[in-house]
Amino acid sequence: MARTADKSDAPLDDLMMAMDVVDTLRHEEGQVARELKADERDAAMVERLRQVYASQGIEVPDHILIAGVEDLKRDRFVYSPPNTGFQRTLAMVYISRGTWSKWLAGAAAVLIVVVAAWYFLVALPEQRAAADLTARLEALPATYSELVERIGTLTDDAGIEASAQTLADDGRLALQDGNNEAAFKAEIDLRVLAGQLQQVFEVRIISREGEPTGLTRIPDANTSSENFYIVVEAIDQDGNVLKRDIVSEETGRTESVEKWGQRVSEPIFDAVRRDKMEDGIVQKGVLGEKRRGELDIKWRSGVQDGAITTW
Repeated sequence: MARTADKSDAPLDDLMMAMDVVDTLRHEEGQVARELKADERDAAMVERLRQVYASQGIEVPDHILIAGVEDLKRDRFVYSPPNTGFQRTLAMVYISRGTWSKWLAGAAAVLIVVVAAWYFLVALPEQRAAADLTARLEALPATYSELVERIGTLTDDAGIEASAQTLADDGRLALQDGNNEAAFKAEIDLRVLAGQLQQVFEVRIISREGEPTGLTRIPDANTSSENFYIVVEAIDQDGNVLKRDIVSEETGRTESVEKWGQRVSEPIFDAVRRDKMEDGIVQKGVLGEKRRGELDIKWRSGVQDGAITTW
């Protein structure tokens, strides 16, 4: 509803009116600037404002209109953002803390999880492995001495005892040179030697139904000759079948097997065949014996070097 001004009306507050004048000028300034020259602009603005307010039934004094034009020139009643600076940056950071603090907390939680996972899954196992390695290396000299002493109690063979001592000396020299791999290999070789000396078993001829007891081969290198083999297995004192590392003379490869063909002379081969033909059982079933404190198997007469692992 249009307002009409008369002398009974209360005058508008000059400041509020000036603000309204400036706001009106901002809308009118573009058109006035395009239509008038610079020196005529102020007067035209005042006249234009007088007409605008008169059309609304509002009487505005000329000093208010002139003051509005001047205020427009000075950008009065225009909000100017504060200049950027360190203090303003800090204030903005503080104001936006509700947003960035959540992201910061999330990032910190993820970082903690990653660091913890790296420590428990990578760093800690590496530390333990390094500590275990150091402890094992420090214990090796005493381990060498213990194994050499054990081997000495298992055998009276001076050659075997000398071999054990050589392995221990090689291990100590490897330790001094920082060759950990060779040092640990010396320990393993000593343990293997001690284990071999402790072994006790018999090499028995297999005479079970469905399995061959003997077989022959014609070697590729000499087709005019024939090799004879008795199929055997190693049985310990508890009746368990032991696996043995056997070098096949046909392939040259070492295989861990439970049974193999041991090469024998033709007379033994024939004797075993006759023995089995009598009642289906090989009565003289022991072909060799491994005793405690010895490394080699004591074979029956006529057993030859050489073996095969497949047939």
